[in-house]
Amino acid sequence: MSGATGLTHIGAQGEAHMVDVGAKAETERTAIAEGYVSMLRETLAMILAGNAKKGDVLGTARIAGIMAAKKTHELIPLCHPLLLTKVSVEIEPVEALPGLKVTALARVTGKTGVEMEALTAASVACLTIYDMAKAVDRAMTISGIRLVEKTGGKSGTYVAVPAERAR
Repeated sequence: MSGATGLTHIGAQGEAHMVDVGAKAETERTAIAEGYVSMLRETLAMILAGNAKKGDVLGTARIAGIMAAKKTHELIPLCHPLLLTKVSVEIEPVEALPGLKVTALARVTGKTGVEMEALTAASVACLTIYDMAKAVDRAMTISGIRLVEKTGGKSGTYVAVPAERAR
């Protein structure tokens, strides 16, 4: 920890530091994050039918999420580059929204967690869905980006309390 601030990434004079994880044990670490894209029913139907003018929205969003997880250390200051062993992005329709639920999983055997990678994957997959369908529905909203679960490491397991979907 840094002096007066009590923060691990910022020193007493405001200087930034990447946390030294060298002494930490390597463990298998997994994180799951989720997010939602709310849209018009017609937009959801168009995406599910594969009729978006820009192409396969769901397939493209999955790839974008996976690629984003691999680049998290380039996007989030002071985030460690990780040798990810698995990243997956699942997208499912939620008729009650209406919209899509994105679930991203990231896994590593290492000295630091993969929460930011899972959150980045979910966020970028949601952004990609928006980008590919915005021509027909600019009022779409992205919400509910959150960590659902994490395992491994010194702090152990975390499981989020089920929450109502943000609309």
